[in-house]
Amino acid sequence: MNRKELDPESSPEAAFGARVRKLREENGWKQEELAGRLGYSGTHVSAVETGRKMPTLRFSRNADQVFGTGETADTFERQFRELRQGSLLEGFPQYVGYEGRAAEIRLYQVGIVPGLLQTPKYTRALVEADVWRGAITPEQAADRVSFLAERQAALVRPRPPTTLVVMDESCIRRQVGGPEVMAAQLDRLLKFAELPSTVLQIAPFDMAGHRPFNLPMNLLTMLDLSAVAYAESQMRGHVERDTTLVLPLLAAYHQLQAEALSQAASVAMIIEARKGIL
Repeated sequence: MNRKELDPESSPEAAFGARVRKLREENGWKQEELAGRLGYSGTHVSAVETGRKMPTLRFSRNADQVFGTGETADTFERQFRELRQGSLLEGFPQYVGYEGRAAEIRLYQVGIVPGLLQTPKYTRALVEADVWRGAITPEQAADRVSFLAERQAALVRPRPPTTLVVMDESCIRRQVGGPEVMAAQLDRLLKFAELPSTVLQIAPFDMAGHRPFNLPMNLLTMLDLSAVAYAESQMRGHVERDTTLVLPLLAAYHQLQAEALSQAASVAMIIEARKGIL
């Protein structure tokens, strides 16, 4: 059987395929044997290894399970997301890999509703505005919508993560996508607040200088109790796993929760904002 040699530097697809082949051969498996472990055909595995077929999220997650890379920083899922989502900020695909396995998620957002809580129409309104401004292409916009849907789906599991969200009041006051889209988005927030594994709070405008964060912040607690932080600048995102650096951020988040409105008061504010839309 002819073996196609790949240059991993030639394309992201080639790098992904070369890595699959390398780990397969290190394990002493033939393509058909790996295919059986992954739940795919040998032809499919061959096409991925040679860069002729784009890997999927399912293929990447199965590869992480088969090769034991799922708990590492360099997962196949992260590589897949970087391959598919070239328009995402540096560091974000890596963060999403951690997010999908987190036991507890803490979010703070300013200006827009956090992605995990967005409705599809709200998300589309945001990306369509980016397309209109020329910041991304229509193809990148479609990828972002599907990427967020996959990200949300990864958190739907028998034991979902505890999710604590603090949103700046601007998130519910800034109308995105028109009255009907925004009304449906606020309804989505109200339903989120009813879930047994969630807490939703609003940081009102009058908190002023009591806010410990001026920019969005994502904080994760993993199953092994390690902590992960993710923050973005305008140009790039950064994942931090050094406990000595993440713990002060967790302390600041606790302060933010203490100063923000209670969930009951936050729900009341969202209902009031909802009445003013339609």
